[in-house]
Amino acid sequence: MNPKPNKGAGKRMALVDGIEKVTGRARYTADLFAPEALVGRIYRSPYAHAEIISIDIEAALALPGVVAIITGDCCDVPYGILPVAQNEFPLARDRVRYFGEPVAAVAAVDEATAAAALRLIRMNVRELPVYTDTESARAPDAVLLHENKKGNLERQVHNEFGDTAAGFAEADLVREDSFQCAEIAHAQMEPHAAMAAYDVQRDQLTLHSVTQVPYYVHLTLAACMRLDASRIRVIKPFVGGGFGARVETLNFEVVCALLARAAGGTVRMKLTREETFLTHRGRPESTIRVKLGMKNDGRVTACEMEMTMRGGAYGGYGIVTILYAGALLNGLYDIPAVKYDGYRVYSNTPPCGAMRGHGTVNTRFAFEALMESMARELGLDSVEVRRRNLLVAPTDTINGLKIMSYGLGECLDKVEQASGWRERIGKLPPGRGLGVACSHFVSGSAKPVHWTGEPHATIILKLDFDAGITILTGASDIGQGSSTIVTQAIVEVLGVDYNRVRVVANDSAITPKDNGSYSSRVTFMVGNAAIDAAENLKKLLMAAAARRLQVEPELVECLGEAYIVTGQPERSVGFNDVAAEALVDTGTLMVKGTYTCPVEFQGGKQKGGAVGSTMGFSYAASVVEVSVDQELGTVKVEKVWTALDCGFAINPLSVEGQVQGAVWMGMGQGLCEETVYGKDGKHAAASMLEYRVPTFVESPDIEVFIVETIDPNGPFGAKEASEGPLAGMPAAIAAAVQNATGVKINELPLTADRVLEAISVHKRGAARAKPLATTKEKEIA
Repeated sequence: MNPKPNKGAGKRMALVDGIEKVTGRARYTADLFAPEALVGRIYRSPYAHAEIISIDIEAALALPGVVAIITGDCCDVPYGILPVAQNEFPLARDRVRYFGEPVAAVAAVDEATAAAALRLIRMNVRELPVYTDTESARAPDAVLLHENKKGNLERQVHNEFGDTAAGFAEADLVREDSFQCAEIAHAQMEPHAAMAAYDVQRDQLTLHSVTQVPYYVHLTLAACMRLDASRIRVIKPFVGGGFGARVETLNFEVVCALLARAAGGTVRMKLTREETFLTHRGRPESTIRVKLGMKNDGRVTACEMEMTMRGGAYGGYGIVTILYAGALLNGLYDIPAVKYDGYRVYSNTPPCGAMRGHGTVNTRFAFEALMESMARELGLDSVEVRRRNLLVAPTDTINGLKIMSYGLGECLDKVEQASGWRERIGKLPPGRGLGVACSHFVSGSAKPVHWTGEPHATIILKLDFDAGITILTGASDIGQGSSTIVTQAIVEVLGVDYNRVRVVANDSAITPKDNGSYSSRVTFMVGNAAIDAAENLKKLLMAAAARRLQVEPELVECLGEAYIVTGQPERSVGFNDVAAEALVDTGTLMVKGTYTCPVEFQGGKQKGGAVGSTMGFSYAASVVEVSVDQELGTVKVEKVWTALDCGFAINPLSVEGQVQGAVWMGMGQGLCEETVYGKDGKHAAASMLEYRVPTFVESPDIEVFIVETIDPNGPFGAKEASEGPLAGMPAAIAAAVQNATGVKINELPLTADRVLEAISVHKRGAARAKPLATTKEKEIA
């Protein structure tokens, strides 16, 4: 019997599902394929933009072993994550809008037959102009990708908070610059996969999928299949990474379900890496113009930004992304006036969506880069200029965001000291440089995408005859450790042994609904719901212990695995006996905990004001040291120092891992990751050979510092820890490259060819600027 409660919150521990993952016992969607399942394959458009005249499937359907073929005729219900932007069909109808868009799907007895059937499908089209850049898509004579979207604009946003004209007039220095950020993909380890089983007799569907949002998938299946939601079951097994790639229902999930119904059985579908790239939903290519006003002491007086995003062929999260980009200009620094103009443009490329650091990364790169240039021009230290613009919490931003805790100043202190910034900046050898940048992110969106009036998060704890505690949660653990955080929250409140607790997650027939893993919401929202559930169960256990000990409940003390009478430790009862007493007259206990964000935290009153609202922001500062080969243009990140204000580290080991992952992804965007499309719209980097991500060889030493500000609303004071550190990395790398070479580069990624070209241009400019020698100087020489 444990004489004292177990520690949950603040404990440095391995993930609760870590053993399964490192031993290979974890079962992912493709590991669960039923032996009898038919093979599902998708016929994809060989055109980037075309009107569909006809699709001939007769020869394919006649092939022995083909059980079913479906086309766009099987579903006339559009879908999309946002109710106001549902313009995508599982299979294209009337028109295809990007190369690789699903047009038809085959269910066959084996892979070879399915592949042969795809080769027999014939598609007759009238080709239309292809737009792979925002300029051509917005041209006055451009064909509209969607008839109801004039100018091929999915959404435009225009906001001004404060008086930017007055702010620029007050400034001692005003500068404006433009930046370009390439589109990037999530490149998660696990390619997309799904398995759908349709019960013909019962008219019921069970779907296993790689999703981050089982609830949203459930809603979409019900709508697209015109099937009552009660007839659908969605199960999320282990997921091999998401990073936002799976935070909306994806076409293959609906296609797999429709194909299973057409075949009257079970269909498995495993997409290739190329198909995963074509399904996309990554960070959009962005063109950014930013203008800042600054006083001589480094204080920012005003910010003006224009953001243009190439969003791809369909709506998806586009409206949210373009709003996030503007909303989160606020909340990091104290800026008295901000003007934002955002344009989300349709194009004939795979749809973009949410990606780690959703909406903020490219914005932050441009802002931090211009701030860095202005600090240099004024002769100010890069760290110090950021200190001059710190907020003081609690406060409300000019666009209505509430900030209850703020540790950015301490983050700057830690990375400045650890990196030896003051002693080393400007004193490193040629080709070596330091750079710094800051960033932040939300701890979950305060207002859900689908407003139902239900709590934002729900946890159920089951206690039965075995005295085990089963956590039932719909929250999706996609590798970020959310199941571990929930377990630690339960243990912290109840004090029981970890072996007494198990997690059952993501089965809509068993677990409560959860909105999903996006916007770093799980720790904050589901964590608070878990605490509420544990507190509710603890009340029942304390009452049961009091009955066994024959005292009043207020005289009982919980020691986790034992309950004692306060001041009389010899009078005790073990947890198993307490659990047995709690079940008397009631049987199995199912105790619920919930969490809902208060209305005052759900954003400003302006249109789109809910986007960016949250209960708590994380804050990060990063210093990066690089070496640049000025003959080759290659950039190597030598070391990274990152400090994160996560409120409270429920699991410091997990927090450190999340920070390292964010740094690594930011490094990828900063140095090498880039999707490429030809003029015909074909993806030119649809494999891990062409799409370059950093490997362990390039991964630097990453030193992580945890800053704990104890947010008043967070679970035990915690905030998010996964996305905040990412957005500062590309800017910090660019600043370090400039420090190393004297060259400022405004385009991501900083590939060797771009760096080398910038160095060459810089040298040519320096040579032209060098004054001609006088006759006397020539004689001396």
